Amino acid sequence: MPFFDMSKDEYGAYVKKVSPNSKIIPNVIKAFAVGGAICCLGQLVLDIYTYLGLADKAASTAASISLVFLGALLTGLGVYDDIAKIGGAGTLVPITGFANAVVSPALEFKTEGFVTGTGAKMFVISGPVIVYGISASVIYGIILWIIQLVQ
Repeated sequence: MPFFDMSKDEYGAYVKKVSPNSKIIPNVIKAFAVGGAICCLGQLVLDIYTYLGLADKAASTAASISLVFLGALLTGLGVYDDIAKIGGAGTLVPITGFANAVVSPALEFKTEGFVTGTGAKMFVISGPVIVYGISASVIYGIILWIIQLVQ
């Protein structure tokens, strides 16, 4: 029976029949473990920088930079994708996930050239996140400024 001759209920039954069952509980556990491991690594890096004598703010900055570098490096080496196959959403931990989101499209389109490939496609995934994050912070700043003027 062609798909366009099916009712919504028939199509829904067909999709349910041919779709693989999702393994939600194991996937959640893996994501939690991998995301937790990335966060523990971040805390370890932060503690090392603090131990080496950096002030809290400088240590936090250095840890963030280190995790972005590590995420980008592992993406470039193809290791981050292997980790993502195991941990799924757990690899979306903001700093390393952001680095992966910037580097992945750049690598994918490098054959199209440095400017039209890598340069143009680098922020395809992360660009909207940056735009909306900055826009939201500006709006929140304006609201806070107005509230302070009223008081």
